[in-house]
Amino acid sequence: MKIEVFGSGCPNCIRAYENIKKAAEELNVSPEVVKVEDMDEIISKGIMMTPAIAVEGEIKMSGKVPTVQQAKELMK
Repeated sequence: MKIEVFGSGCPNCIRAYENIKKAAEELNVSPEVVKVEDMDEIISKGIMMTPAIAVEGEIKMSGKVPTVQQAKELMK
């Protein structure tokens, strides 16, 4: 499973990345988690608000930080 966390590196984007990693650890799964900070790539995906989360290339959340529980739901 590939999970992408899109954001500029702001505190909310960092927290989103950390919550995804923590959720994966709690679920005992090992997804490939990638931080995408390139604004051209973020815009090319049609993302208007960050942080945004994509699972297997599909945008699942945009404009808010997922809680650890929400991140777990995204991984199911």
